[in-house]
Amino acid sequence: MTTDNGFRIPAPLGRLLGSLPRRPGSQLFVMGLNVALAPHLPVDSISMLEGRSLRIEVTDACLRFDYTWRGNAFRAADHGTTPPDLTIRAHAWDFHQLLRRGEDPDTLFFSRRLVMEGDTELGLWVKNTLDSLDIELLRPGRVLAGLLSVPGIGLRTPGN
Repeated sequence: MTTDNGFRIPAPLGRLLGSLPRRPGSQLFVMGLNVALAPHLPVDSISMLEGRSLRIEVTDACLRFDYTWRGNAFRAADHGTTPPDLTIRAHAWDFHQLLRRGEDPDTLFFSRRLVMEGDTELGLWVKNTLDSLDIELLRPGRVLAGLLSVPGIGLRTPGN
C-alpha cells in the first residue's frame, strides 16, 4: 500500500489547464473511456449507466470531465449548472494510484483523498465495476494494441 506522496500539479499549470475549454477535454476523455473501458463493461449492468450524468474532477489540475452513457458508448456532456448524478474528485496522483491499483479506493475515500458526491448506488456500482475489471486490460500497451486492431484505425504506411 502506498501513501500520499505529496505530488501535486503545480498551481500555475493547474490554472492554465483550468482555463482551457471543457468540452474538448471531455471529448478526449470519453474517447479514452470508449477505447479502454467500454468494451469490458458487463453487458447486464450497463443499464445502470444509461442516461446518467457523471463528472471526474482532477482538483490539482483544475480539470473537469463531464460525460454520460447513451446507447452503447460514453458521450461528452455539458451538465451546465445542474449537478451531475455522480462526481468523483481527487488529485492527479490519487487517480494515477487508482488506475494502477497502487492504492485501494476505500483507503483513498476514508482518508478524504477521493471524494464521491451524488447518487450513492451509482457510486458503488462504478467502484465495484472498476474493481472487478482485470487491470491488465487497461494497461496502455494492451489498449493501444486493441485500438490498432480496429479496422480503419490501424497504422498506415505511405501507399496503403
